[in-house]
Amino acid sequence: MSPVGSLPARYPFTDSVTGERDDPLPVVFIHGLWLHASSWDAWIELFRDRGYDAMAPGWPGEPESLTAANAFPGPMARTGVGEALAHYEGFIAGLRRPPVLVGHGLGGLLAQQLLAGGMTSGAAAISPVRFRGVLRPAPAQLRSALPVLWNPLNRRRILRQSPQHFHRDVANTVSERESNDLHATCVMPAPGRPLFQSAAANLNPFSPVRVDTAAARGPLLLAGASEDRTVPASVVRAAARRYRSSASSTEYAEIRGSGHSLVIDHGWRITAETVLAFLSRHGLMPEAEDR
Repeated sequence: MSPVGSLPARYPFTDSVTGERDDPLPVVFIHGLWLHASSWDAWIELFRDRGYDAMAPGWPGEPESLTAANAFPGPMARTGVGEALAHYEGFIAGLRRPPVLVGHGLGGLLAQQLLAGGMTSGAAAISPVRFRGVLRPAPAQLRSALPVLWNPLNRRRILRQSPQHFHRDVANTVSERESNDLHATCVMPAPGRPLFQSAAANLNPFSPVRVDTAAARGPLLLAGASEDRTVPASVVRAAARRYRSSASSTEYAEIRGSGHSLVIDHGWRITAETVLAFLSRHGLMPEAEDR
């Protein structure tokens, strides 16, 4: 894992002798709990093919490889939302220009916070966890988190998600075989602290799980998945309603037939093209910049 603010291995320096722009529009991918940064590799390849400077820096303390993350997850044990937000703020500050953000799950919350802070040119939040002020009940989300929340000691622990739990709550729209493959190639242990912070967001007036929905900002896409058991689409729609008074552009899209694994399973390309179409509509694409 590269230090905050430096350029990680997934940041491609552009070769100026090719005649291409040496400062293409950056896209920073932010994963949520349980997934490793390498889970974005297919997205990075697609976005680079479309001319973006795509990168997935990972969370603070996250090892560069999935193998290392599974073997040595300890440095992430006490990472919470505030620490993750500060990490990405530092990383973005080290870029040559404001990026576009694409976040999933808790990464979708971070993408919204960073966008509201004026550090980015636009953002897509895919199945983002709910923030303070979103009151929509989410029994499925609570049921998914209960294995962690039942024990207060988990707040300071690194936790592992079993293949069975992953299939039931994350990859519920794909076969068990595909789910197990995804678990083996994308999933790593995660800190329990952010789950406790998210669960208590509406009870804690000082919660770090908050978004300034009135802030002037770039365009925002909120994408829900119709069969999501971790962050139900109803929660994402409720979050979108919190932006109704904002003068900045906010769009909602729903990916039909998908669960929370929509960024990594066999249907990931549908989600990616939805994000790319959104960026195109708002001129956040390399071709638009070169005109």
